[in-house]
Amino acid sequence: MSDLRSAPVPPLRDDDHVRGPAGAPLVLVYADFTCPRCAVVAQRLRDVGAVRVAFRHFALRARHRRAVPLAQAAEAAARQGAFWALHDSLYAEQGRLDDPHLWARCEALGLDVERFEADRRDPAVAERVARDVREALRGGATATPSLWTDGDEDVIATMSTFGIREVRRLGPPTEGRARKGSPI
Repeated sequence: MSDLRSAPVPPLRDDDHVRGPAGAPLVLVYADFTCPRCAVVAQRLRDVGAVRVAFRHFALRARHRRAVPLAQAAEAAARQGAFWALHDSLYAEQGRLDDPHLWARCEALGLDVERFEADRRDPAVAERVARDVREALRGGATATPSLWTDGDEDVIATMSTFGIREVRRLGPPTEGRARKGSPI
């Protein structure tokens, strides 16, 4: 990571993992599969329903030894069309994140485990995860989860109703974080 100057969070990319109704307000989430708060936010975003969620990795090895390997695992699952299935599975049972449990999840999801392991170790997968982390830091992410939206005040109010209170607007970096219940 050589350039960490502030920059806007990049807009939606072709390789982002996105789910939700087309045309709905976008919520960009930088998260980590070892983070309990991220698991809660993931479930609450599913409950909101009227948003399009894009997931990017904010996996820091310094926070948890499994953060980066799990991010790479999710990218490997994505190569078999199972990013969101593994995403939901990892957040549903965060007490079982070691490799034997991960392989069992892959088998349960119908993934080719040998291909999964090869993809997980692919340098391109590691670079994808590192790119997401680098962009999160440049955009001002300081914790997991970090959320940005292109939605209006109604979207932010709806998210606040579901307990998601720290959201930033997409665009140039902001000073500090949004406060509980404050308009952004």
